[in-house]
Amino acid sequence: MDKTRAQKEIIRLSEEIELHNHRYYVLSQPTISDKEYDELLRCLIELEKQFPELRSAQSPTVRVGAKIDEAARAVAHKAKMYSLDNTYSAQELCEWEERVKKNLPGEHIEYVAELKIDGVSAALTYENGIFTLGATRGDGLTGEDVTHNIKTIRSIPLKLFGEKDKDFPSVFEVRTEIYMNLEDFKILNQERKKQGEELFANPRNATSGSLKLLDSTMTAKRKLSSFVHSFGILRGEETPETHWDFLSSAKRYGFRVNEENRLCRTFQDVLDYCKKYQEKRSSIPYEVDGVVIKVNSLEQQRKLGATLKSPRWAVAYKFPAHQATTKVLDIVIQVGRTGVLTPVACLEPVACAGVMISRATLHNFDEIKRLGIKKGDRILLERAGDVIPKVIKVVEHSKETSRAFQVPKKCPECGGDIVKEKTEDVAYRCVNIDCPKQLERRLVHFASRTAMDIEGLGEVVIAQLLEKGRVKNLADIYFLEKKDLLDLELFKDKKADNLLAAIQNSKKNSLSRLLYALGISNIGEKAAYTLAQKFLSLENIINAKAEDLENIHEIGEVMSYSLRDFFSKPATKKLVERLRQVGVSMLEPKNVLADNRLEGKKFVFTGEMSEFSRSEAGELVKNLGGEIVSSVSKNTDFVVAGKSPGSKFDTAVKLGVKILNEQEFKEMIQ
Repeated sequence: MDKTRAQKEIIRLSEEIELHNHRYYVLSQPTISDKEYDELLRCLIELEKQFPELRSAQSPTVRVGAKIDEAARAVAHKAKMYSLDNTYSAQELCEWEERVKKNLPGEHIEYVAELKIDGVSAALTYENGIFTLGATRGDGLTGEDVTHNIKTIRSIPLKLFGEKDKDFPSVFEVRTEIYMNLEDFKILNQERKKQGEELFANPRNATSGSLKLLDSTMTAKRKLSSFVHSFGILRGEETPETHWDFLSSAKRYGFRVNEENRLCRTFQDVLDYCKKYQEKRSSIPYEVDGVVIKVNSLEQQRKLGATLKSPRWAVAYKFPAHQATTKVLDIVIQVGRTGVLTPVACLEPVACAGVMISRATLHNFDEIKRLGIKKGDRILLERAGDVIPKVIKVVEHSKETSRAFQVPKKCPECGGDIVKEKTEDVAYRCVNIDCPKQLERRLVHFASRTAMDIEGLGEVVIAQLLEKGRVKNLADIYFLEKKDLLDLELFKDKKADNLLAAIQNSKKNSLSRLLYALGISNIGEKAAYTLAQKFLSLENIINAKAEDLENIHEIGEVMSYSLRDFFSKPATKKLVERLRQVGVSMLEPKNVLADNRLEGKKFVFTGEMSEFSRSEAGELVKNLGGEIVSSVSKNTDFVVAGKSPGSKFDTAVKLGVKILNEQEFKEMIQ
C-alpha cells in the first residue's frame, strides 16, 4: 500500500473506531462486536507501524497509553474554575433561592439539577475540534497538565463530532468530572491488596492518583469515566442561551453527559429531585455526595455574577452526611498477611448510617500524624454506603493524653522487628516470617497450585491447624501426622491419607516452585523460575552477591534487596534448614533443550484452557526454550487465549500481537 492510500485508510479507520468508542462508552449502544472492533484497531495499529509519520496525536491508538519522563507541568486555566458554596438542608437551599430571586426581581427562573459526583474536576481544551490540553482544577486559576492520562479515558473524545471543521468552535474549554465507578474501585483495591500495596481510601483518591501517574498505560487500566457538566471558554461559535442547551450541544459534540440531569421549571422540582436522589444514592454505581443546582439561563448567570470564590448562580446541596462524632478508646495495630501494619481506632460505639460503629481504619502512620489523633480524642467519622468507616478529623483533643501516638518498634503480635522498607512510601512491616497473623495467608500461598501444589490443604484446613496449634511455621506441615488430621473437622481416614500423600509429593517439586512458595516480597512465579534456572540450587541463591543478582535480566535492585533481606533473617535460615531436613528439594533441573524451537519467544496466557492448566502450558513453553511473561507489551511474541480471555487479549489486539487459540498453541508445541 502506498503512502497516499495508507493515509486515507488511517483517517477512515480512526474515524470509524472513535465512532464506535462513542457508541460504546458514551451512548452504551454498541453496534459491532468486540471482535470486529478489535480487528479495526489491529488494522490501524499495523498501518501506523508501517507509516509512523502518519500517526496523529488524536489517533485512537494513543488511548493505550505510554510513559513520560517528567512530572506534570503547571498550566493556567483560560477561565477561572470556581468552587461551589454548600447547603446542608432544604431550608438553606430555599434561602439560596431567595437570594437568587432578590437579584433577579420579577424574572422567571428555571434551574438545572445535576448529581454531585465525588471525583476530580478537570478542564478540557479543544482547538478547532481537536483535544489539545487536559488540566486538573488545582487552585482554580492554575492546574496540572495531565493530557497524556486524560487521552486514555474513552468517554472523552479526542476529536469533536461534526460534519466539517467549520462546525467546531475555534477554542472550546469544557469542564468535566472524572471519576471511578464503585465496582472498578473495589476491583482495583482487591488487586492492590494481593500485591501487598497500600489501598486507596476512596474512589476520588484513586482517580486523583491515576491522573497523576507518569505511566499512562497504568491510567488506561484504571477504567476512569467522565461527565461533562459546564464550559469555561467558547470562541468561534454562538454561545447557547441556556445551560440546558449547552448540555444538549455537548452531547452532539460527542461528550458524555449525565442522563440523570434534570431541567427544573420550578424550585419545587429542584427540592423533589434532591429528595429523590438522596433516597436512591446507594443504588448509583458511582460515589455521589449531593446535587448541584444551577440557574439555567446564561444571561441570568451573568447578571448574578460571582464572589471571589463561588458563582452566585450555582450551589451544592450536600446530602445529610453519613457522619458521627465519638471518642477514641484506643489505637491498636492490625497486622496484614504481608506484614504491613495498619493502625485501627477502637471507638466508643456510635450509630452512623444505620450501623453501630466501634472501629475505624486509620490507614497508615502518616495518616495518624496528619490527623494528630491520639487515645481519648473526640473524632468525626464518616461512613458512605458499605464503605469502611473513615476518620475525617479530630474535633476535640483529649486533655488526659498529651503524648502523640508512636509507631511501634516491635510487632504487637509476635514481638518481631518492624521496618520501613526501602521500597515502601508509608508502610511499616513486621519482618518475622513466623508472625502468626501473617502465617495463615503464607500457608495458603505455599500450598497453592502454582506454588507447592498441595491439594487438600486449603484455607479451612489451615485455619483449623493453626487454631489447634499443629502448625506454627511453613515447615511444620511436613511434620504432620495422621492423628493430627483426624482431629480436624470432616477428616476421615481416606481424606487424611490423601493430604499426607500430597504433602509428601510436594517435596519433589523444583526449586523454582519452592522459591515462589516462600512468598518473598517482589518475587513472583517468573522471577523464581529465572533465579532457579540461573543458580540451580537454593544455597547458590542464598550465597549470591548483590551484583550477581542485579545483573540478571528482569531481577534488578528491588528484587535483589528483597532476596538478600529475606534470606539474611535468622527465622528464614531456621526455616530453610528444617525444610532441608525433611527432604524438600532445593535443586532445579537445568533445562537442557533438545528442542529449542521457541527460544527467545515471549508468551502470555489468558482465559481458561481446556486440555491443560496455564501452569502446565507454561512448563511446555519453557521446556522448548520459550519465556512466560505476565503482561502484554510490544515485545510479546504470542498471546495464547483460552475461554473467556481477559484484558490481556484486548491489549494484544491493540498492539497487534499474534494471538493463538488453544488448538493453534497445541499444534505449535507438538
